[in-house]
Amino acid sequence: MSGRNVIALDQNRRSRRPFPDQSTIAILIFLLFDSMILAGMIGAFMLTRAAAEVAWPPAGQPWFPLEYAVINTAILLVGGMLVWLAGRAWEKRSTRIGPYLSAAIVLGIFFVIFQVVEWLGLISQGLSLPASQEGNLFCLIVATHIAHVVGAVIFLGIAWRRMKPLRDDDLEPRGLLHTSTFLEARLLWYFTVGIWPVLYVCLF
Repeated sequence: MSGRNVIALDQNRRSRRPFPDQSTIAILIFLLFDSMILAGMIGAFMLTRAAAEVAWPPAGQPWFPLEYAVINTAILLVGGMLVWLAGRAWEKRSTRIGPYLSAAIVLGIFFVIFQVVEWLGLISQGLSLPASQEGNLFCLIVATHIAHVVGAVIFLGIAWRRMKPLRDDDLEPRGLLHTSTFLEARLLWYFTVGIWPVLYVCLF
């Protein structure tokens, strides 16, 4: 082999990071537009509340106990931390991905159930927020976020199923899961978790 045909490689030169997949770019665009839509709904709610002649929340209406809202916020934040740890475990090719994802999925399901039970309890106590414009916007925003949580939990569940996470004897814990798919599931979950404190401050 001629030396002129050999390409010298610099060991100190950093390799280029792979360009994001089209699906990853698509989820980023979706989250960008989604955040704009949510920002518009929150802005409309706050302007409507500021222009209303009555105080918010409406007097005489049953309302979410503050401690329950704090518990729900803590649940989502812990779930976000668990998914972040799962991402770190993925990079290290660790079998601990499964327990982290399982716990995050359970917390997400608990959040949705907790919200639904709380809403049903308030409605049984006479909650009639949709009768006002502020109530309509409030219910729309909260329902939209719950839909985001459900979608993110389903996405994480698909990731969990594809990587066969509970087989500790599996030398390749990634299974059929592609790196970009797991990244997209995490991005959706991070967005869902990150938007909740904003909603908590603006709505409650």
